[in-house]
Amino acid sequence: MEIRSGKATIGDIELEYEDWGNINNPPMVLIMGLSAQMLLWPDGFCEQLVQQGYRVVRFDNRDIGLSTKIKSRGPHMKQWLLMARAQIGLRSEVPYTLHDMAKDTLGLMDHLGIQRAHIVGASMGGMIAQIIAGRFPERVSSLGIIFSSTNQPLLPPPAPSALLPLMKGPGKGATDEQRLAHSMKLTKGISSPGYPIPDSEREAFVRRLFQRSYYPAGVKRQMMAVLGTGNLRPYTKRISAPTVVIHGTDDLLVRPACGKAVASAVKGSTLELIPGMAHDLPKPLWPRLVKSLYQNSLRAGALVSAA
Repeated sequence: MEIRSGKATIGDIELEYEDWGNINNPPMVLIMGLSAQMLLWPDGFCEQLVQQGYRVVRFDNRDIGLSTKIKSRGPHMKQWLLMARAQIGLRSEVPYTLHDMAKDTLGLMDHLGIQRAHIVGASMGGMIAQIIAGRFPERVSSLGIIFSSTNQPLLPPPAPSALLPLMKGPGKGATDEQRLAHSMKLTKGISSPGYPIPDSEREAFVRRLFQRSYYPAGVKRQMMAVLGTGNLRPYTKRISAPTVVIHGTDDLLVRPACGKAVASAVKGSTLELIPGMAHDLPKPLWPRLVKSLYQNSLRAGALVSAA
């Protein structure tokens, strides 16, 4: 299977990307979430999408993985205040917002010569995808939103057990093994209880991520982007592309009510709640997810070419 990789220059940043499959097949752009490198779109999942007939693009968002790390130190509002304002749907001044990250994605598409694509976003990536589909409908053939949210006021917050490891980090002066242990705890806290994986497999993958890149400052800025962007519902309500919303019933980080809010805002969307699924993409669910995305893309009519 052909995999092309490189860096796309978009303004002052570079995005590390991989471009899988036949370049003439309908493009599907995958946008990953907060603190998540593009490898969180599993290799086997991408392979199944390619086998389904797509050209699949995955990439590292700014401030994560091998993409540009933002040097700006301000503005920095207290995190508790950001969270309080976000809970009632208010915007806040932050180093960058999800709108900037949406423009990053469109810049990558331009770099690859992709005018329109099937857009799939997970978690924060699903928020970015909502902005793209709401503001730039001409760039979106179909839309897949996986365990995400509209960030509208008064949605249920994450469970502390899932949120606190993400916010606190391993602590200053932590050793590599302590950082690894923290990452293991974080991934376990959001993993699907209905589809457990062996600790050995989890550790091997976490080590792969850790060796590729470790940059907690970027995670904090991405968190600020999520909290500072405010209510997405005004953009979500504008979405006209065929949309499927997928959410796990056991998600403690982004509650199922958040996925229901996305589906409620997008006219004609399909909501798929998956028992036993939380905030990850377990291997046994890959065929089901691929099928859901494929069936949704068919609602767009003729599949769109890459040019």
